[in-house]
Amino acid sequence: MGWRPRILAKISEGRQPIFNGMRYSAFSLAREALRGHRGWTPAWRDAQPKARYDVVVIGGGGHGLATAYYLAKTYGLTDVAVLEKDWIGSGNAGRNTTIIRSNYLLPGNLPFYELSMKLWEGLERDLNYNAMISQRGVLNLYHSDAQRDAFARRGNAMRMHGVDAELLDAAAVRRMLPFLDFDAARFPIQGGLLQPRGGTARHDAVVWGYARAASALGVDIVQNCEVVGMIRVGGRIVGVETTRGPIRASKVAISVAGNSSRVGGMAGLRLPIESHVLQAFVTEAVKPVIPGVVTFGAGHFYISQSDKGGLVFGGDLDGYNSYAQRGNLPTVEDVCEGAMALMPRIGRVRILRSWGGVVDMSMDGSPIIDRTPLDGLYLNAGWCYGGFKATPAAGACLAHLVACDEPHPLARAYRLDRFATGHTIDEKGMGPQPNLH
Repeated sequence: MGWRPRILAKISEGRQPIFNGMRYSAFSLAREALRGHRGWTPAWRDAQPKARYDVVVIGGGGHGLATAYYLAKTYGLTDVAVLEKDWIGSGNAGRNTTIIRSNYLLPGNLPFYELSMKLWEGLERDLNYNAMISQRGVLNLYHSDAQRDAFARRGNAMRMHGVDAELLDAAAVRRMLPFLDFDAARFPIQGGLLQPRGGTARHDAVVWGYARAASALGVDIVQNCEVVGMIRVGGRIVGVETTRGPIRASKVAISVAGNSSRVGGMAGLRLPIESHVLQAFVTEAVKPVIPGVVTFGAGHFYISQSDKGGLVFGGDLDGYNSYAQRGNLPTVEDVCEGAMALMPRIGRVRILRSWGGVVDMSMDGSPIIDRTPLDGLYLNAGWCYGGFKATPAAGACLAHLVACDEPHPLARAYRLDRFATGHTIDEKGMGPQPNLH
């Protein structure tokens, strides 16, 4: 049976995962409490790699695991391995500020991120796992007439695509966030664009939920298995070389975020992306103060409050190319200046820790989900700042591409060759310079 008939047969079955014989529920929690919590099983299998698979997904972050899950659930392709060089979620999946939203402007991006938003809204029920999704709202502040007009345009575009959006004036923002600096601000707040359905999700829980659900459907999750080379026959990729031996595959998908250039280079690809460090920060826990996610329009700064009370925030890239998961002090200073300009009282709170993720910045600020020039090799890369919020849709669209050998209808604009043909998706209107996006 070929790929396409097998896919259609599995879609008609409507496969649902069986979670290692145990569904999480209030009943199972009460039962295990009475049994001294001796009956819990591992959330997923820590599999040993086989010599061959139908599909190998390189990268055990949110995108890679989501791809494997949707390959198994939607298309019935369970002979799949996810290869992670460390432990799952050790890369950008666990090194971001957890924001989810779909408040985009351009047709290439808006429907895709709205698909992701809708998948987020049903994710916990779909995975039978608490991903701590909190739709507390995302508010983008504006500080000038030009920004107001730009946000009005974006809000109109969102509503035309069926996405929720509200343009607020300064009085409405003051009622929502009275602790911001309205009176003595260097950049007075004139209003903001609110997406009420936006919010946050727990990054680690998202990874664990996808891993558990994919494993329950038969996917092998192989940790501590670094890909060190590609097995190529003519113009086709037929497998990968790893630190745990060669693994053959009919199809190979790259989903490794900031390491896309390195892994792509193993296949001889030169990708239109750059890798940069992006830092994030968290403070000591304080009482609830920030109801949702707030972004500063006069500088690149965004902030929310975690369930544990810490203020989680970030800002611009560190400004140099690097594969190191650490940042530098000038960026710490720049981010803290943005925080103080927006919310002076934050200066009394201590920063507990910071961390760095490696993001792959594309030339137009939008991602790539496409086949590569090599048969059997597929690419998911170039997410810039938007990788975490795209996790469900990126997985669903890459799974569709791998299974059907054609792009998902909502990801057709994310072609690899758009930089050569001039069909770029410049969401911010900043031109072909990665660090500006």
